[in-house]
Amino acid sequence: MPSEQWTHPEPGDGPAAVAAQPSPEQVIAGLRATSEGGAELTQLLTPEGERVPSPQFDKYVDDIDAEALRGLYRDMVLVRRADREANAMQRQGQLGIWVPLLGQEAAQIGSGRALKANDMAFPSYREHGVAYTRGVDMKDLLGIFRCTDHSGWDYQGTGFHPYTIVIGNQVLNAAGYAMGQKFEGKVGDDDGEATICYFGDGATSQGDVHEGFVWAAVYDAPLVFFCQNNQWAISEPTERQSRLPLYQRARGYGFPGIRVDGNDVLACLAVSRWALDECRHGNGPVLIEAFTYRMDAHTTTDDPTRYRLSDELEEWKLKDPIERVRAFLARGGGADQAFFDSVQAEADAFAADLREYTFNMPEPPPERIFSNVYAEGNPVLEAQREEFLSYLDGFVSAGEH
Repeated sequence: MPSEQWTHPEPGDGPAAVAAQPSPEQVIAGLRATSEGGAELTQLLTPEGERVPSPQFDKYVDDIDAEALRGLYRDMVLVRRADREANAMQRQGQLGIWVPLLGQEAAQIGSGRALKANDMAFPSYREHGVAYTRGVDMKDLLGIFRCTDHSGWDYQGTGFHPYTIVIGNQVLNAAGYAMGQKFEGKVGDDDGEATICYFGDGATSQGDVHEGFVWAAVYDAPLVFFCQNNQWAISEPTERQSRLPLYQRARGYGFPGIRVDGNDVLACLAVSRWALDECRHGNGPVLIEAFTYRMDAHTTTDDPTRYRLSDELEEWKLKDPIERVRAFLARGGGADQAFFDSVQAEADAFAADLREYTFNMPEPPPERIFSNVYAEGNPVLEAQREEFLSYLDGFVSAGEH
């Protein structure tokens, strides 16, 4: 039974599941049916690391030679190592929370490297890999999860908007920004601008996402909706979110949708380049569903063993996005063991540097909360600031801390 239809089966498929809870058999059938992403899945590298030709998308990666592919491999290894280190630091009490990206490196690195300098990316809270590709210092990300900062990077300079915690809200922000690009005439040729917005499968059930679809479609906004379908919206599987594959939802709004193998960095790069090219030439929005898998918990406050099967996780381990690139490079002579060892050593040093910084991260001064509230000075805010600092000084003078 197709997983997307377990609540509304086709004739002859058997009885529907009750609205509140599918049977174990239906859950397992649904997971198996979606394990490969369907016949319309765009893939350029198989899980075994074999190249799959694509008449439509090969031209979008014809510049990716062995050296460039080694670069993509390096990106994914460094980002995964940083992610694992941050996860460990949260367990040691150094971060308040962490949102793992384990298993989603290809979707993020592939799409992130497809962006041009003048493009803008709107993330949710898991796009650490995209941030890396946009030149955001990973140390700035850690400040968010240590609760000492809030997206303190230059988002205009990097083309990477601050993280958004409210589920789906970034889609409305991205739609407005992309509409501005259209109104200002920044689309229409190869030098045009585009925007990409990231969200998960669970966010597609939020009204903000659908409102963003409507506005982007009506105004032909140059916006790529990039849905990382990692199969689980916290504890709810994708088949509880939609009766149809998520990329097909684009049809209802009048723009194209496509499903790509989210564990295939080459395919993610090609499809994202295509979609961004469509947008920057003024052809309106595109929805990409990157079919991937969350290999870790939703956040470090989550226990995925309570709601998903271990067999499912083991199956997806065989589709690891990093290992398929490694296999392709090794098989074709594009890299040797010395290269892989050097990347791993670099990743370990990268993680050690992040760890050292986190353990010694300076606490922001109290007056920091009043900074960057308004573009210009505000007398009311200044009065509040002085009153607050005077209040704190009273504790210091009394010998209290």
